Amino acid sequence: MPIRYLIRLPDPAQARGSDPALSFTAQGAETFAEQLQEALRTQGLFERWRATQPEPDEVDPALGVTDPAATVVGTQHDLYIDLVVRTSIPGDVLRHRLRLLAGNRWEMRDVST
Repeated sequence: MPIRYLIRLPDPAQARGSDPALSFTAQGAETFAEQLQEALRTQGLFERWRATQPEPDEVDPALGVTDPAATVVGTQHDLYIDLVVRTSIPGDVLRHRLRLLAGNRWEMRDVST
């Protein structure tokens, strides 16, 4: 069953991971939503991250789980962006992908079923 997550980017311009090759490149709510949705639906981000690890073959394959039905909707507010995520991906995997994309510049505001 999909879980609904409300993610806030308090300062969207700073919502970048430590590796530019893996982080958000978006500027607006719609593009942030598209990039996160792609990261949840496909293994592209996971595979790029795994390739940077010292022992790629030893990376837990559970971190690469995908949800082809995942949806993300972004809403622009005055100073921040809210992303509403609906996915069956486990919360720890979602948090891992968000850290890759946005570093620590995001907040989990709500979780519900």
